[in-house]
Amino acid sequence: MSLRHLLRLKLLQVFPMVNFLSSAFSVFEAHSESSSACDKKSIRSRYLKWTAAVRKAVTIGPMRRFHERILGSARTGISNSTSDIWLLGVCYRISPDDSLVDFPTNGGLADFEHDFSSRILMTYRKGFSALGDLKYTSDVNWGCMLRSSQMLVAQALVFHRLGRSWRRQLQKPLDQDYIDILHLFGDSEASPFSIHNLLLAGKAYNLTAGSWMGPYAMCRSWETLAKCKREANDFENQPLPMVVYVVSGDEDGERGGAPVVCVEDAHRHCSEFSRGQADWTPILLLVPLVLGLETINPRYIPALRSTFTFPQSLGIMGGRPGASTYIVGVQDDKAFYLDPHEVQPVIDVGRNSVEADTSSVVRHMALDSIDPSLAIGFYCRDKDDFDDFCLRGKKLAEESKGAPLFTVTQNLPKPVSHSNVLGDSSEVSDSFEALPSNNEDDCSHEDDWQLL
Repeated sequence: MSLRHLLRLKLLQVFPMVNFLSSAFSVFEAHSESSSACDKKSIRSRYLKWTAAVRKAVTIGPMRRFHERILGSARTGISNSTSDIWLLGVCYRISPDDSLVDFPTNGGLADFEHDFSSRILMTYRKGFSALGDLKYTSDVNWGCMLRSSQMLVAQALVFHRLGRSWRRQLQKPLDQDYIDILHLFGDSEASPFSIHNLLLAGKAYNLTAGSWMGPYAMCRSWETLAKCKREANDFENQPLPMVVYVVSGDEDGERGGAPVVCVEDAHRHCSEFSRGQADWTPILLLVPLVLGLETINPRYIPALRSTFTFPQSLGIMGGRPGASTYIVGVQDDKAFYLDPHEVQPVIDVGRNSVEADTSSVVRHMALDSIDPSLAIGFYCRDKDDFDDFCLRGKKLAEESKGAPLFTVTQNLPKPVSHSNVLGDSSEVSDSFEALPSNNEDDCSHEDDWQLL
C-alpha cells in the first residue's frame, strides 16, 4: 500500500472529519479513469502539484506534528523501554504494560507525555520587526540557541509562578500567569525577553543577527539583559523575579577547571538583586560547560544524566553541533528534547489570550551525540532550595571520579600575592622544593577542560 493511501486511511480512522482529503484524492482518480489521454496528462500535472502542496503542508508547523503523531515517528524510543524517565527533576516509572501500547491512557508514559507537552516550545519565527544591520525578519537557520535559552528561562518562570506540578489543560482556558509568561517572549522590542532585546544585551559577547552563538555567550547575555531589566523596574515589578547567576568564573577572567558554585557569590547576587531589601531571592543558575573537543567526553555523561534528578533541574541548552535544542529529560542513554527548528509565523500574544501552539511532540537523541558545548540550568526558589541544590551538587562532584561538572564551596579563596608565597625577596631560595610536585595524578584530567 502506498504512503498516500496509508496516510488517507489513518486520517479517516483517527479523524473522520478530514474526509475532504479522501474526496480530493477521489476526484483526481475519477477524472483520471474517464478522461482522454491528453486530459489525463493535464489532470496528472495538476494532481502532482496538489499533492506536492499537501506534502509541504504536512511537513511544516502544526501539520508536521499532526503527521508525526499519525505515523507514530514522534514517539520513537520511549515505547520499547521500561526504564525510569527523569523529566526536570520528576521520575516516571514505566511499567511493562505501558511499553506495549501506542497511545497510553494510564501509567508512567501517559503522565510523562502530559508533563512533556506542558513544557513551552519556542521555535523559529518569520515576519517579526526587522533587527540587525541586515534587517532580518526571521531567525531561521541561526536563532536556535536563542530559542533554546528562551525555553529554559520560560520554564524557570513556569516553576516560579505555577509550580513544578502544573500541567497545561487543553480542555480549559489557559492560566493567566501562563499567558503572561508567553507575553514576555514575544518577537518585538516591547517584549522584555524577545530575541531583539537578547541581541542588544549580547553585543558585548558578539551576539549578532544572522550568526550562530554558543552557550557561554548566551548565558552572559541573559545575565546582562536581566540586570538591565532589574535596573529599569522596582523590586516588586521585575519581569524576571529571580537573580541570574552564571556559574563559570569571576569578572576578571574565567577560572580553569570545573566551575564553582559559591554560596557567598549567590548571597551577594541576591542582595544586589533585592537592593538590600531581602537576604535571599529566587535564583536562576546557568552553568555553561565545554565537556570535550569535537564530541562529549563519555566520563561526563553519568553526571550529566544525574542533573535531571535534581528537583531544581531546568534542563540543558544544547544539542547536536550547530543545532541547539532544549533538553528536558533522560532515559537510559537517550535525551528527550524540545526542537526549535520549526518555522512558524509571528503571532500576537495578547494579555488575555494566546494563539501560539506551545506544545511539542516527544523527540530524543543519544546522550553521547550531544555537542560538548552546552549550558545546564537550575532554579532555586528560596534559601532552603538552594541549600538542597548545594548538597546534591557536592554529592554529584564526589561521585564523579575526578570529572565533576561543577563544584560547590562556601567561599572562594582570596588571591595569594607573591610576597605571601615567597616572603621577602632577599630570602628567596633557588630551591623548588616548595613548589607543587609534578604529580601525574594531579594533572590527569587537565586536558578534559577548556576555558569557557
